[in-house]
Amino acid sequence: MRDLVRSHMTSASPIVIAHRGASGYLPEHTLAAKALAHGMGAHFIEQDVVLSRDGVPIVTHDIYLDSTTDVALRFPDRARPDGRFYAIDFDLQEIRRLRVHERTLVDANGQGAAFFPERFPAQPALFTLPTLSEEIALLSGLDQSRGCCTGLYIELKSPNWHRREGLDLASAVLEVLNETGYWNLPEQVFLQCFDDQTLRQLREELRAPLPMIQLIGENSWDEDSEVDYDYLRTTEGLSYIAGYAQGIGPHLTHIYLGKTASGAARFSGLVDSAHACGLQVHPYTFRRDELPKGVDGFEELMDIFFRQAGIDGVFTDFPDIVVNYLRNTRAAT
Repeated sequence: MRDLVRSHMTSASPIVIAHRGASGYLPEHTLAAKALAHGMGAHFIEQDVVLSRDGVPIVTHDIYLDSTTDVALRFPDRARPDGRFYAIDFDLQEIRRLRVHERTLVDANGQGAAFFPERFPAQPALFTLPTLSEEIALLSGLDQSRGCCTGLYIELKSPNWHRREGLDLASAVLEVLNETGYWNLPEQVFLQCFDDQTLRQLREELRAPLPMIQLIGENSWDEDSEVDYDYLRTTEGLSYIAGYAQGIGPHLTHIYLGKTASGAARFSGLVDSAHACGLQVHPYTFRRDELPKGVDGFEELMDIFFRQAGIDGVFTDFPDIVVNYLRNTRAAT
């Protein structure tokens, strides 16, 4: 019998979302990182999606390619005036020639140091960029061979920027979900975006029957959206979100505010306010090598958010650690 993932809309148990795959161990958004996350028992695996020049949804975090691939070496004359190499300027066959490496801080020559030096070596670049269809085929195949059911957690990256470039990211993603049979699997797919109008388009115009997550950042981040994230964190803003989405994805610092003089964790009240509006809360990003100020270890971080804040799920680069923590927590109760 298939060991189906719990219904994320009704379960009291938090879900573990593999942030860009098991990206704490292998380069982000590679099929290897996704297979590892699947084997580690992540409930959902994240796909950040952008479009190639020929309109194919590919899985990579940024609209440009130079931070995680060797594009500057293979196509040195294809940068835009800002010095970046944008995925939308390459067709799929060109993108297939690229090799993916651990995220780096890129210098003017396309080289750079690893963003997380203790993770997988930045060189050699051993991996390739998958299309959304290819990644879904991998995860679906692993579901069959492992007798389980792992969810997709798809982010539409910079949809307004894509629109200005002449491509409709939302429609392209939904077409892939329809072709792969995931269109009608609302317990196995989340759609997330920083742009509220794109989520409303998915819900109201494109009639997507899938749960939506409103990502919440900082207004200073320039997330290609006119939304006021400060407003979205208010009671009125959360009520607005509840009109088209089923949850929010805030940064973890929107929930945890540090500690009091006595060492107690301080919280914003965002989780309780979101729950009062019927919204789930899935904060990002839990990293054992990038802890919030005042948190001494990864287990303490999990204690703060799961035991005290009462979140419904979490994005993490280290899904195995969080899965084991939740399993041990349940066993102890």
